[in-house]
Amino acid sequence: MMFGPAFSEDGVLFRLWAPLHESVSLRIVGADRRPMQADDNGWHRCVVAEAGVGTRYRFVLPDGLEVPDPASRFQPEDAHGPSEVVDLSAYRWKTIAWKGRPWEEMIIYEMHIGCFTPQGTFKAAIERLDQLRELGVTALQIMPVAEFPGRYSWGYDGVLPYAPDSSYGKPEDLMELVDAAHERGISVFLDAVYNHFGPDGNYIPSYAPLFTDHHRTPWGNGVNYDGDGSEMIREFIIENAIYWITEFRLDGFRFDAVHAIKDDSREHLLHALARRVRAAAGDRQVHLIVENEENDSDLLQRDENGAARLFTAQWNDDLHHVLHIAATGETFGYYADYAGDADKLGRALAEGFVFQGEHMPYRGGSRGRPSGHLPPTAFVSFIQNHDQIGNRALGDRIMAASPADAIKAVTSIYLLAPEIPMLFMGEEWGAKEPFPFFCDFDEDLNDKVRKGRREELSRLPGFDADELLDPTAASTFAAAKLDWSKRASSETLDFYRMLLDLRHQRIIPLLKGGAGHGAYRSAGTAVAVDWTFAGNRRLHFSANLSDEAATLGAQHEGGETIFRLGRNDDGDLAPWTVIWTIGEV
Repeated sequence: MMFGPAFSEDGVLFRLWAPLHESVSLRIVGADRRPMQADDNGWHRCVVAEAGVGTRYRFVLPDGLEVPDPASRFQPEDAHGPSEVVDLSAYRWKTIAWKGRPWEEMIIYEMHIGCFTPQGTFKAAIERLDQLRELGVTALQIMPVAEFPGRYSWGYDGVLPYAPDSSYGKPEDLMELVDAAHERGISVFLDAVYNHFGPDGNYIPSYAPLFTDHHRTPWGNGVNYDGDGSEMIREFIIENAIYWITEFRLDGFRFDAVHAIKDDSREHLLHALARRVRAAAGDRQVHLIVENEENDSDLLQRDENGAARLFTAQWNDDLHHVLHIAATGETFGYYADYAGDADKLGRALAEGFVFQGEHMPYRGGSRGRPSGHLPPTAFVSFIQNHDQIGNRALGDRIMAASPADAIKAVTSIYLLAPEIPMLFMGEEWGAKEPFPFFCDFDEDLNDKVRKGRREELSRLPGFDADELLDPTAASTFAAAKLDWSKRASSETLDFYRMLLDLRHQRIIPLLKGGAGHGAYRSAGTAVAVDWTFAGNRRLHFSANLSDEAATLGAQHEGGETIFRLGRNDDGDLAPWTVIWTIGEV
């Protein structure tokens, strides 16, 4: 690794790439400043013989500004405090033979470490892993943990990408969580944010060309991935991903908002990142997921053997939107473009994206690329995630007010469909705790966040300024914590267990046999989809997601019904009917 402290026979090597300054010094907490040796490439280095594990330090710029190590491995006093030297090689892995799990076996569980348990720590999360394994979960997707300022955050305002946030525990605690998950056959993915840095605690621009005015993002100037000095910025980010894969033995990533990563280089950062992460993983199975507002299917292309060339899958917001409308009846904002008959549901299930280059009124332009040639496992499906809950006025979950029949119907669709399913923490027992946006900056930034959220959310139906949760208040963060005492008495939990067991027993074996491609037809609110897999195996789905009966007409006969919710009489589907069958082509 080029960045961060390194152990040597002579002590600890401290290093900082600060090309904007000719001189930089090092301050060990409790000791005098000492100069660092500079070279012509912008690097400043210093070996300290007496330094070791537990040494806390900062770099001092010529104007006296003291900054943490941008590649700090641990920030015990928060993002503005000194960095601490740790020895990650001292951790003794119990699951050194772990090679990962095939992608088609993934049943993903998205979690926020701070809200997943009352304690909100890596160690506390370990205590719940047996319950997740028993549920049928095979992968954790952890919301960003990179060091952020303050006591609580969603994690998308991180500023020190190599350091797990100290509020969750020590780096070794995260290692222990990954190790414990692997012991239970559970993969671990990390949500990584490479499209921007948070607004508080990011000192890198004071000594290196981190940003460029050549590109703009929703957060301001883009990260400098293609301008002067970009080679080292790119390396800083790519090495960060490799660091998580190699040092923490993670099984992959969910990359946040990759459409906002702007890069005109010959090899786009995303391509270089995927290539080098896969190479660093060696013979381990590593899976790379993207969030991509542009629905760019080129990132999901497969090779002649069906393996992902770059990225394994994308979060499929299109399917979410269709299912959300069916369950809630909400058609405001971008949901309006997904309303109507069941044709959009059929297309999302059979082909991935609803918009594959067509005009999308909400965006005011075209969206997406063709995706019907991709296997269904190139998409991650869900009925809830942190964005779709947190970007509501009250942060309320779909379970909070939607009819039970509607919730059961959409749940049975996305958990049994051949796309890869993802649950949001607590969903399996019908948790109703909200998951509103929360953060903890200084008062000036907190005030801007409060005003910005109020303005943004005021456009949503049902907005009530008196009920809006303060995103910067500790009580808002506390309200989002799961209440595990409600889990034991939940009928929803039994329903999820049944569906996930059925997925393990009947759906995953189909996915192992071949990629599978879908075809659909619809009539009003009724829809049917057929997927064909290797060995002439056929998965059939039919549904009516409405309060009124619907007629689909004659359907393919034969096959074994593996799940039925509602009634189908010769193509006449009762309200909220969902039927899955498996047979031969």
